[in-house]
Amino acid sequence: MEVYTTENEQVDAVRRFFAENGKALAIGVVVGIAALGGWHYWQTHENTALTEASASYQQASTALTSNKADGVANLEKFAQTNSNSYGVFAALQLADHFVEAKDFVNAEKQLTQASQLTKDENLLSLVNYRLARVQLQQNKLDDALKTLDSVKGDGWMAMQQEVRGDVLLAKGDTKGARDAYSKGLDSKPSQTLQTMLRMKLNNLSS
Repeated sequence: MEVYTTENEQVDAVRRFFAENGKALAIGVVVGIAALGGWHYWQTHENTALTEASASYQQASTALTSNKADGVANLEKFAQTNSNSYGVFAALQLADHFVEAKDFVNAEKQLTQASQLTKDENLLSLVNYRLARVQLQQNKLDDALKTLDSVKGDGWMAMQQEVRGDVLLAKGDTKGARDAYSKGLDSKPSQTLQTMLRMKLNNLSS
């Protein structure tokens, strides 16, 4: 990089730079301003869309919890047409509804859809954790183990290992189940989950 020793040389250098690059700079500034304007427009559009999605979700969610006749259909439609976090929340709520009704096929369908609507690691881990449990209920044991591989993060370790242990036990792998429950305990889970994991380990020893 050139070093200019006098003020006049610095001024001349700046003048030469603008003389040689002025047109390109002007275009760059115009493009930058246009891009900035587009960014602000996009942000405003996204915020408005999310606000509308939030209101629509609340309405559809309330219809389901109020046991309205079209509650399920409306929330399903919402989940299918909103590829954002609210679409995930809707699919999770529908999955819970179907699990309570022992309709594990439709619960799996909703959770699979939800897994395709988010890239947020924590939210994705929640979806896949619930999906693995539903697959266990359907005796889709290999699918459940594969799904559990997508449950990531230290905060999910104990819950993931508990379900992994349940799946392995269902497959007849007692040693694998014991190892999974032990790993869950080693991750220092909540007191409630510690009690549950210890109880499952004790049952394997009896």
